[in-house]
Amino acid sequence: MDEQPTDFSEIHTSVMLERTLELLGPALGAPGAVLVDCTLGLGGHAEAFLRAFPELHLVGLDRDPNALRLAGERLAPFADRIDLVHCVYDEIDEALESLGIDAVEGILFDLGISSMQVDQVERGFSYSKDAPLDMRMDDTAEFTAAEIIATYSEADLRRIFRDYGEEKLADRYARHIVAERANGPILRSGRLVEIIQAATPAKFSHSGHPAKRVFQALRIEVNAELAVLERAIPLAIDALVVGGRIVVLAFQSLEDRIVKREFQARASSTAPAGLPVELPQHRPELKLLVRGAELADDEERARNPRAIPVRLRAAEKIRRIA
Repeated sequence: MDEQPTDFSEIHTSVMLERTLELLGPALGAPGAVLVDCTLGLGGHAEAFLRAFPELHLVGLDRDPNALRLAGERLAPFADRIDLVHCVYDEIDEALESLGIDAVEGILFDLGISSMQVDQVERGFSYSKDAPLDMRMDDTAEFTAAEIIATYSEADLRRIFRDYGEEKLADRYARHIVAERANGPILRSGRLVEIIQAATPAKFSHSGHPAKRVFQALRIEVNAELAVLERAIPLAIDALVVGGRIVVLAFQSLEDRIVKREFQARASSTAPAGLPVELPQHRPELKLLVRGAELADDEERARNPRAIPVRLRAAEKIRRIA
């Protein structure tokens, strides 16, 4: 029997697609313009841009080999206009150098975990389905959530639950996990959920699933997501030509905070206080294209629940720093 082509519309719906096209579009119309999709995933945004801009060249980065394979299938009609690179997005400078690209006109980040990764039960991202405690976005890497649960001290577990999950019961959960692992290894998501549920006081039982924030924290730690993002955003801005644009879609406050801080710093004058005239070297490097963080509209939020938490930020490069 012939293998059926993948129906990508059934797997993933790209968030704020039309808005990203609108914001990045003014920088991408010239022949040979380059867009870097730093989080290629299944290629939904990438396909839309390649269709909208017939002379655009796209560089797609992703740490997940499975995503790259599927995106390559989806983007096959544009094979002569794409380069797909297996890397983490804080390696954007190295990826572009390897392709002989000095600067680019557009950059897109669609952060967080993809629907495909959540739906692949065996990867252990979901607290609602029992699976090995894995959570690697790149399944060729070695470090897993099971290793964190097995080896981190109570203090370190408490730290990541608090800092990366913003979990109010971080102390309690860390203490119970350490106590339970003394009775045997905790290797599966179902077992971790049982421990968390047993440790959750009744008064918190109506505050959403008790494991949600713990699983978020573990995923961020396994994949070093925030540290990678802190390195990647400055490198991405540096890679833009003057007139180039960057759009970032963040799905939780910790990511958005990193993006906001870097955008605001680069969009501010560096002139010392009291200087009568702003010298050229002190002028802002970026111009912000949206006020604050933009949300998906009500229609999209109703149609695609994944759009509910999104926070979009966008900027244009207006000065290159030598």
